[in-house]
Amino acid sequence: MARATTVTINLDNILHNYRLAKSLAPEQKAVAVVKANAYGHGAVPVAKKLEAEADAFAVACIEEAIELRVAGIKKPVLLLEGFFSADELTTISEQNFWSGIHNRQQLDALKNASLNKPITVLLKMDSGMHRLGFAPQEYTAVFNELKALPQVKDVIMMSHFTSADDMASPMTNKQIEVFDAATRGLDADISIANSAATLMHPDARRNWQRPGIMLYGSSPFENNEAIDRQLKPAMTLTSEVIAIHDLQPGDAIGYSGTWVCEKPTRVGTVAVGYADGYPRQAVNGTPVLVNGQRTKLIGRVSMDMLTVDLTDIDADLGSEVELWGENLLANEVAPCCGTISYTLFSCITGRVHRKVIG
Repeated sequence: MARATTVTINLDNILHNYRLAKSLAPEQKAVAVVKANAYGHGAVPVAKKLEAEADAFAVACIEEAIELRVAGIKKPVLLLEGFFSADELTTISEQNFWSGIHNRQQLDALKNASLNKPITVLLKMDSGMHRLGFAPQEYTAVFNELKALPQVKDVIMMSHFTSADDMASPMTNKQIEVFDAATRGLDADISIANSAATLMHPDARRNWQRPGIMLYGSSPFENNEAIDRQLKPAMTLTSEVIAIHDLQPGDAIGYSGTWVCEKPTRVGTVAVGYADGYPRQAVNGTPVLVNGQRTKLIGRVSMDMLTVDLTDIDADLGSEVELWGENLLANEVAPCCGTISYTLFSCITGRVHRKVIG
């Protein structure tokens, strides 16, 4: 029998979550963000599931975009970081990729390019993130430069929020104000809403939303907002109990003995570890489900295994263990590992069996 560690991807749930994003701004459009292998869910199967309804897709780089085209995806594909070298522009033109433009080097390369077909560009403004983009005070001039180029078919204005997932922060409203002031009088579509803004910031829902993490059923918010309870988790990581030991008070478990039993304890060994993508930094007490029953991680996560408390749990060899998924949200597990759900999803390794449903 093969090792039981399996990640199950529910494509129907991803479609549901995309439809939720669209329903929040039904007269507008939404780019389905499938970068980083669709946050670990599989860019090609996700894009194929969504293509009949998605208005466009977004990836980080041209390699990810080409993968979608090779798989037969026809919709526009946005390169969120744009191109990294001028020689990519020919492929961008030929393949109907849309390109972010966030610095003068990219702009100059586009000016000097000889393209068979003009391209759609998303002009990035640094409205407060301070990673990529043109400063607000230079934005109008750059916009007009792009509009005048024969290499440019259309310009969409874009920015990105720092704190849309923090409803107590004033930063999102400040960024919207900066963006609107800098683009006043410019005639173009706008894309500024990520998942958090799409869900909870109506003023950010402009012509093109960019749902990312919400597509995969994980809320971007720490607090359980009412709207994000409508999301359906799309990834479930499971394994099974492969050994059971009955230990006594004072017995230590695993490497370095980071868990010492305070009472008689039934311990289950589970076939999953950090080589599968389960975080090594998960602390004692991290929740897991065994046969649907809630229990906890005890002892250090190793490369191939971890241990859980089976005391008072109805379990035996072969019992199913859910590490996160439809019944145990990744957002509950991630803080116990000092990380976020994005990391859990994108770090699943190639040796884990993949099952795609829906």
